[in-house]
Order: sequence, then structure tokens, then C-alpha cells
Amino acid sequence: MIPRRVIDHLKSKQIPFVRHPHPRAISAQKVAQAVHVSGYQVAKTVLFEVEGERWMAVLPAMGMVDTDRLGEILDKRHVRLLDEEEFAGLFPECEVGAEPPFGSLFGIPVLMDDSLREEERMIVRAGSHDEVLELETDDFERLERPRTGTFAVIAETQRYVAEPDIQAPM
Repeated sequence: MIPRRVIDHLKSKQIPFVRHPHPRAISAQKVAQAVHVSGYQVAKTVLFEVEGERWMAVLPAMGMVDTDRLGEILDKRHVRLLDEEEFAGLFPECEVGAEPPFGSLFGIPVLMDDSLREEERMIVRAGSHDEVLELETDDFERLERPRTGTFAVIAETQRYVAEPDIQAPM
């Protein structure tokens, strides 16, 4: 179940969204399969630290973070990905591994991979392993005002494409 504070945050900022329950899925790729969309449409959140500051990287489900590119984009040298135990306490009421990409709610700056802009809508985790939110990519950008750049590496063997059956809200 998505924590109330996430839903209240989006409503207070007038960000329209659609909730999609699905069978329990831990990885972002499994989420894409569970909701029958391309892994390009599902955005995952990866936390990293750069020179003592925590950031969120938001990228397609099948992508892997290139830490060198993160450093280049932020003009910093020392970038490292965080382990779950290092950030679990930052997301109250959220299941570990299902961190929402809403840094504005948690006081964490966001860096979004440019490839997500190719999709009109995006599917995001919102604190739960059995429900996701669908929202317009433009609305996400308006809410988060993320830094952007190309830092996701997509391996050919990780591509999953499904016939989308999630419909945009009327």
C-alpha cells in the first residue's frame, strides 16, 4: 500500500496520477512485467552520495547507473551508490527497495536520466512493492525540477518490451 504522505504530497501539488495495484514485484523490471509496460516507461530510484550529499537518480527500469557520468553531470569527482541500509530510514512508511522518486517530499535533490523524457507517461514506485503510480513525465518534472543528463546504461540483454495495456486517464 502506498503511504498516505506520498498521496497527500501529490494531491497538494496538484499532480494527477493513477494508482495501479499489481502482484508483488521487487525489481523495477518485474514491475514492468507485472503492469505490462515497457521497462522504458517504468522509472526506478537509485540513491547515491556525492561529496557527502545524498541524491536520487531516476532512470529507466532496465538501466544501470554510470557513476562517472553522474560525476560529470554534477561536476563532482567522488560519487558512490548507497546501500539500502544507508538510506532505509530516509523514507518513513515506505518498503525498502520501493523508494518514491519524489525527492521534494524527502528533502533529497533529484537527477533524472534524459531517456525518461522520451515517454509521455511514467510508472513509479511510491513506497510499495505491490502498487505503483502512473503520472505524466512533464508533471514529474514540474514537481521535482530535477537536474537532467544522460547517465543510464542500458544493456541489450536487459531490454523488456511488452504491449502496454495501461491507459491514460480520461
